[in-house]
Parts: sequence; structure tokens; C-alpha cells
Amino acid sequence: MDAATIIMVLAFAGTLFSVLAAMSYFMPKGRMSDRLKGVASHRQDLAARQLSSLQQQRSMRPKTRPGLDFLNAVVERLKLKEKFDPKALRAQLARGGFRSSSATTIYIAATVGLPIVLAVFAYFYIKLVSPSLDTFRLLVAAAVAGAIGYYAPKLYVDNNAAKRQKILGRAFPDALDLLVICVEAGLSLEAALNRVTEEMAISAPLIAEEVGLLGAELAFLGDRRQAYENFAERTGLEAAKSLSTTLIQAERYGTSVAVGLRVLSQESRESRLAAAEKKAAALPAKLTVPMILFFLPVLFVVIAGPAGINISNN
Repeated sequence: MDAATIIMVLAFAGTLFSVLAAMSYFMPKGRMSDRLKGVASHRQDLAARQLSSLQQQRSMRPKTRPGLDFLNAVVERLKLKEKFDPKALRAQLARGGFRSSSATTIYIAATVGLPIVLAVFAYFYIKLVSPSLDTFRLLVAAAVAGAIGYYAPKLYVDNNAAKRQKILGRAFPDALDLLVICVEAGLSLEAALNRVTEEMAISAPLIAEEVGLLGAELAFLGDRRQAYENFAERTGLEAAKSLSTTLIQAERYGTSVAVGLRVLSQESRESRLAAAEKKAAALPAKLTVPMILFFLPVLFVVIAGPAGINISNN
């Protein structure tokens, strides 16, 4: 390849990257924009709740969809919400990332309706595929499908909650450090929370979303204690509960917020370091079985293979 061809290839690559970089500015931001829209919509919901006390909410209430209206009517008619603990259910859904007003209705409808649908579907499907199968086995298969449908919504929500808590736990010390810096710099708590939301929106969108919702609730809710407790319930982290308790005590007794946040930040860092050391200490035990199954057989083949070939040839 001559010099002219190399120069042409490099020029083409540079032009292509320049065009892609220019186009990326106009492309949608994907899930980040959706998260910021979710924070904005949550702010609007909180504002609507405050205005409801002044009897001015009707003009701001969003229109519901026909499907959700039907589910709400069925749930209310059958009184299914009485079978669940409303506060615990809302906290469970919030930890899984489902904070809309219709999440509770959809979860209850799925928990009650999905077992029936799957049981009926499994019964007729197996009967159609295997007509000679006896009725007892058909009923057992339908019962198993119903049990799967009953536990599927809870497992789905718990799985999402576990993933969110793992991501939030990794980013929480960084958010707490940034919050300490903002508070010690002279910003108010609401301004510090908004600054943390802006700074961590790219690197840690989930924690930025939760901190942004905390700032929104502090701005719209009349009871600040309730906003702190909601933040702890949504995240489900022990560090978030400690932060909530510290802020509540600081406002009640007039103690320094910056000092309490700095202590929490140090504890959070130490706990994350201890968790990393625990994983590192458990690594040799976890590697024992893979080494026995995969490394040692290959090592024996490499060491004893030539000797075995020589013996077989002689």
C-alpha cells in the first residue's frame, strides 16, 4: 500500500468520525432523556397533589387510558386492593422502579389475573397437543402454570429492585461525597441535591434520578421528614436510611448537616472498601472448583501427554 492510499484512508476515516460526532449531538439521548422526563413528571405529580388541598387539581389531572380505567374498575369492583398492604406494595414497586399511579393497579391485576390466564391456556394447550393425557395430569400442569403466573409479577419486581439496589449502592458514596462538597461550599440542601442530580446524570443516572426526586419532594411536600423517608423507601439501601435519619435529626435538633454528611460519607466509603475486601478474600475459594474442573485436566494432559505418546509408540 503506497503513501497516497494511506493518506486517502486516513482522510476518509477522519471525515467519517467528524460526521458521526456532529450527528451524535442531534441524536436523542435515549434512556437518559426518559429518566429526566420521569423526574419532571414526578415533580408535576407532586405539584398536583399540593394543589388538590386547594381544590384546584381537576384542571391538571392527566387523562387516563381506557385499558387502565377498565383495570381500575375491575380492581375496585372486586375489592382486590384490600387483600394487599398499600404502603408495603407501593414501597416494593418503588424499589423496583415503578412509581406511576397505575403501577399498583397493574401489579394487582397481574397477580390475580395472570394465574387464571396461564392455567386455562396450559390446560387447553396440553389437551390439544396431547389428547390422550389423563385429566389428573392436565390439572397438575394447569396448577403449575397458575403458580408460575402468581409468583411471576413478584419475582419480576424483586429482580428489578435487586438490580437497582446494586447499581445505587455502587454510586451512592460518590453522590454523598458530592453532596458534602456542595453543602460545605455554602449551598442549601435543595440546591446541593439539584447540583448532584445535574453532575451525576451521565455517570450514574439511577442515583441522579433518585436524588432529583428527593429534591422535588422537598420543594413540593409540606413535610420534609416524609420526603426523606420516601427516599429511603424508594432506594432500599441502608446508607440511604442512615442519610434520611441524619437529615431528619439535623433539622429537628439543629445540628450541622455538613458534619453529619461527612461522617456518613466516610462510613459509606469504608463499607464499600470492606465489601471489596470481602469479595477478594472469597475469590480463592470460588476459584477452587473451576480450577479442578478445567485447569487441572488440561495441565495433566500437557504434562503426561508426551510421556503417554512415547509409551504407546514403544
